[in-house]
Amino acid sequence: MSFAYPWLLLLIPPSLLIAFWKRKYASINVPSKRLWNGGSSLRIKFSWLPFALKGLAICGVVVAIAKPQGMSYYSQDIKRGIAIQLLVDVSSSMGMTITGDSSGKKRTRMDVAKTIVEQFVAGDDDTLMGRPDDLIGLITFARYADTRSPLTFGHDALLQIIRGVDIQERPNEDGTAYGDALALAAARLKNLEELQQNARQEDLKNIKSRVIILLTDGENNSGNHLPTEAAGLAKAWDCRVYAISLGDPPIDIAKESDNQLNSAEQVLEHISNETGGIFRQAHDVESLRSVYREINELEQTDIATRSSQRVVQLAWIPTTIALFALTLALILESTWLRTIP
Repeated sequence: MSFAYPWLLLLIPPSLLIAFWKRKYASINVPSKRLWNGGSSLRIKFSWLPFALKGLAICGVVVAIAKPQGMSYYSQDIKRGIAIQLLVDVSSSMGMTITGDSSGKKRTRMDVAKTIVEQFVAGDDDTLMGRPDDLIGLITFARYADTRSPLTFGHDALLQIIRGVDIQERPNEDGTAYGDALALAAARLKNLEELQQNARQEDLKNIKSRVIILLTDGENNSGNHLPTEAAGLAKAWDCRVYAISLGDPPIDIAKESDNQLNSAEQVLEHISNETGGIFRQAHDVESLRSVYREINELEQTDIATRSSQRVVQLAWIPTTIALFALTLALILESTWLRTIP
């Protein structure tokens, strides 16, 4: 605790001395106090109490005038997260097997995709740190694009949904319509204000960018929107697209040239370049994890610390004490400890 005017506290000793002087001379002169010596009345024993209470009241008033203050320091981390739409291919081709881990064990593309996407959201305690401050949604697509999870900060429910994603087994719904999925994702990111009923408004205001991560293993062969058309919408609405082609490893991994890209991958690369994102190829768990790790590093959450000092006025405490002490002193002087004059 501190005081706005600490020098006023120096008035306490002279104030008490003046009060004591006035009490000493505000009395009746008597020839002798011998008859009062040895008295054991409670009133005599506590005759000093009103004066002490008035002294306490004087001290309380002076302390209140000196303006006691309490200081509290407040620090808040302002996190500017990212709105991310995860797009995952669930067409029948995602059932093909690829190298699942360093041991060479085979896993389906779908299983590998779900593992890495889950680690991207929640972290793997190693290279992927998770995205706890981001607004994340999930859209899957085969012949049709489906919103599996709206954009949400509730990642626990999102992770359950990711684990439950499976390949589209109905032949009449098989296909690859990532153009539709891309257009749907861009529209969701454009209209974040629609989420204010279900999300924290302050967190929505702190969204600094909009990102779409598209994971597919084929070319667009279904849907109503061409990939380039959807990319135009994403660009117009300030959404960056990171495209990932999950397929078989190239015959010559060491050779890196545009000739390695087939027509479907060239479209994905064009979409990424057009919107300010990147295009990458992946063919197993480790290469797919490295792509998501790269995206994770490119799209960092900003954290700013806002510090402030709060001053609490505490003058009411000594004022209350002073009023209580003075009131009690006046009551005692008028009743039980009444004095003359």
